[in-house]
Amino acid sequence: MPQHVFISDYNTKWPLKFSEEKQAISAILKDNCIAIYHIGSTSVNGLSAKPIIDIMVVVKSLGAADCVRDKFLHLGYEWLGEFGIAGRRYLRKGGDNRTHQIHIFAADDWQNIHRHLAFRDYLRTHDDVRKKYEALKRSLAAKFEYDIESYCEGKDAFVKRIEELAVGEFDEAWEHLYICAKKVLQPRAVSKFIEAGSVAAALMTDRGNIYTGVCIDTACSLGMCAERNAIGQMITNSEYTICKLVVIDADGDLLMPCGACRENMMQLCSEGGDIEILKDRDSCAAVGLKSLLPKWWA
Repeated sequence: MPQHVFISDYNTKWPLKFSEEKQAISAILKDNCIAIYHIGSTSVNGLSAKPIIDIMVVVKSLGAADCVRDKFLHLGYEWLGEFGIAGRRYLRKGGDNRTHQIHIFAADDWQNIHRHLAFRDYLRTHDDVRKKYEALKRSLAAKFEYDIESYCEGKDAFVKRIEELAVGEFDEAWEHLYICAKKVLQPRAVSKFIEAGSVAAALMTDRGNIYTGVCIDTACSLGMCAERNAIGQMITNSEYTICKLVVIDADGDLLMPCGACRENMMQLCSEGGDIEILKDRDSCAAVGLKSLLPKWWA
């Protein structure tokens, strides 16, 4: 039976359905999971949409995700592989009355991750565009009630135009840094005396490059913080100016750099005090390094 295309008014239960599915997905992917996002029209407050929860999952390894395919099948999903987008794993649930779609990308696939987040955030912040998109979808759904391919083709040009604007407007640097830090986060024993990876850091330079590092904890205080590990990678590549920094613990929660790392960054360059450090991921609120070292000695 052809899929019925219909548009529902915005439903406050959609974010709750996402949260429920997020927990199930996280339980399957475990440490391979970096982030899970609610995307698509049901993630935009006030936007009418097909009642399908679109979910984007970022993982460390697509191969590891492939290995738990059967567990997704047990949740009722179809596993359709790339399904037209290279490097993606596409899953759907609900048959002709589809309820959920999952798009899995590797952490290195920033282009695809960014465009999905930027499109979602653009619709959340541009009322005029959101209204035009809703009107277009309702018109197409009425015209192609049982023709999902024609419905999708009808909105393709609009979506691509808005996506291009969104990618150019939205700065997702903080989320990119968080994903990079989470990718290298992996607590482990290195030897009898050394453990590593329980804290991870990612920094962005004035050239837009990203460097990561993990903590190295040793006996006799010979270790290194994640921040200084990332700084070492940066200096090795002949860069010296940090613009943004993200530090996370083993649970993925944000941390502030320790006193020694703050001092290290202040001494690194004359603009060290202007380095921004993420303190709240949801709001993208950051704190300047100079506010963490008031009345610096030098």
